Amino acid sequence: MISSNPVPTRVRPFAKTQQPTPALLKLILGRDLAPTRREYDEAVSGLNVGDPLMDAVADWLMTSPKLHRAQFQQALTQGVESLPDCPPELLALFAEIDRTPAWLDRESINDGLQFIHASGLTALQVMRDLALMGGYLLSGFNQALVMTGALTNGTSQRVAETGKWWMDCTESGGLARFGAGTQSTLHVRLVHAIVRRQLTQREDWDRAQWGLPLNQIDMAATYLGFSVVMLGGLRKLGIQATPKEAKGVMQLWSYACWLMGVEEKWLRFSESEGAILLNTALMTQSKADWTSKALGKALSEEPLLRHFPMLAKYGLEQPMRQFVYHQHLSVSRYFLTSEQFQQLGLPTNIRSWYPWLTLAPRAISYTTQRVLPRWHQRQVARGRAAQRAAIGAVFGKKPHQLTPLAPGATT
Repeated sequence: MISSNPVPTRVRPFAKTQQPTPALLKLILGRDLAPTRREYDEAVSGLNVGDPLMDAVADWLMTSPKLHRAQFQQALTQGVESLPDCPPELLALFAEIDRTPAWLDRESINDGLQFIHASGLTALQVMRDLALMGGYLLSGFNQALVMTGALTNGTSQRVAETGKWWMDCTESGGLARFGAGTQSTLHVRLVHAIVRRQLTQREDWDRAQWGLPLNQIDMAATYLGFSVVMLGGLRKLGIQATPKEAKGVMQLWSYACWLMGVEEKWLRFSESEGAILLNTALMTQSKADWTSKALGKALSEEPLLRHFPMLAKYGLEQPMRQFVYHQHLSVSRYFLTSEQFQQLGLPTNIRSWYPWLTLAPRAISYTTQRVLPRWHQRQVARGRAAQRAAIGAVFGKKPHQLTPLAPGATT
């Protein structure tokens, strides 16, 4: 059903979305990349749709924050059956969470997990330096971040928590009902609902321009960053997923983001279908503005705060921070243009030295693994260990956990 809400002014007019599709891309996709009129209208409608089930939980929680937060946590970790007189808001939410969708294929998810683990640090680089950094070019998406303190509360914390959620979701068994990924996802989903509730009550949230905070289309675009953008970025860096692995990655993030509150109609189970939806979602975004520069600069400088305790003993922590700072900028430059670097407030004299230096060895290594199963399994283990170490360097001595929602908190 198409919403009757006014079209947010951030949206590109339909006529401007109808760009010609290159012949090769059209052959791969089996259709034009540009959205049809119906696809466009549905996406515009999604800008005014939140997450009704979790929004109801957020409203209920705020009537008695301390008590209801504890009840939510108990339902999350032990199931609603552990709660006597469970409130209807929690019953409705967890009835959906406990349901096994007809499309869910856990064996395929395992294929995706193996691929992600084997991708090692390269996967994290694509997530951070392409998906996250490139996402800041979309100022419509930035508004909720800035208004909830992304510039003042510390970029390192956001990178660490995003990485922690990503690690939880990509653990073996992480998306089981009581797995770490499911619990982290529902924690974040509740925070999103509370933020949505707060921002819609603020006078400075311009719904006529931005639509609903943390709406369905913005959430769908985010999950496509973890799947479609990830697969494309890894491919450009020399790591080619097989069709089976690509399907697994799409299945993994479709399920994770269904748990996050993305409606089933926005889920895509093939890379080509995901690319079409991502393009449509990007048509609803605004161009880069001051928030892009502020967030981009803050993210670029995050490596300067990382922790390398073993190197610190020898006075080498600061040189390593500088190396990682330039390494990440070079990866971003590999994917983004000089003009986009300017829009993000990044130095335009950066060269993409690191991706080019490592491209051939990486491509040879990952191609060889296809015919050497033992080597592949070792790489799966090594890659996952490297991912854990990288997230640890961001957290430092702080606990590797998402920021707890204090019993009386409203953010």
